[in-house]
Amino acid sequence: MVAGSQGSPPEGYGDRTGGVSEPGPAVLLARAGCVQLIADVRAHVPIHLTIHDLGTHVEIRLVSKDETNRLTLACVRELHDTVRSLERAPKPLILTGNGKFFSAGAELSEIQEIAGSSAMGFAQMGQDLMNGIAQFPSPVYAAIHGYCMGGGLDLALACHRRIASAHAVFGHRGAALGLVTGWGGTQRLPRLVGKGRALAMLIAAEKLHARDALAIGLIDAIADDPVAEAVRRIRNNENAASHTGTAHPVMEF
Repeated sequence: MVAGSQGSPPEGYGDRTGGVSEPGPAVLLARAGCVQLIADVRAHVPIHLTIHDLGTHVEIRLVSKDETNRLTLACVRELHDTVRSLERAPKPLILTGNGKFFSAGAELSEIQEIAGSSAMGFAQMGQDLMNGIAQFPSPVYAAIHGYCMGGGLDLALACHRRIASAHAVFGHRGAALGLVTGWGGTQRLPRLVGKGRALAMLIAAEKLHARDALAIGLIDAIADDPVAEAVRRIRNNENAASHTGTAHPVMEF
């Protein structure tokens, strides 16, 4: 069961200039070696992520011992390197967490310990990650269960589409803690929900449940199983491509 909207690919989906390009020989050769690529990526990110190449797409799942999937420095680095590596053989990506948390956001204990150039470096790495996702050459879906907070919301905002379960909760509590996100959420959130609602979330720490998030355009659909719904859309896109004979048809997102 799914509630939501459909539409054309978002602005910025495609090549680095914001356009959509046909795959060249190098990309086609890279795709042929995707299995080895996934193996190489897994070898370098065994702790904070699980990565599964499922043929039509790649699923990246955030994992942590306490199941909150906080975006620690190590996690951000691993996710950044994974996304950059997967650009060599781009397939649609699904980013997800577990049944209770997509991500609780940045690790506050780490943030308290960094300052000056170290803090700038952490912010820059987070920005590079979010920009890499936003500019990824294939569609990127955030499949969200449970809490999607702070930096976790920044991560979801960077994805091309967001599909959530009915019990998902969204918020950005940084201001209540004396923090302002440095990962692009202050720019991406107003584009989706408007300046007024973005200020309520970023400054007043307003939390939204899934149906309210859908109503204001923060998410694109509510589904019983967000991952399965993302897979369905990916397969529909693949079928459309095979019927039209084009590499980049108008897609259902």
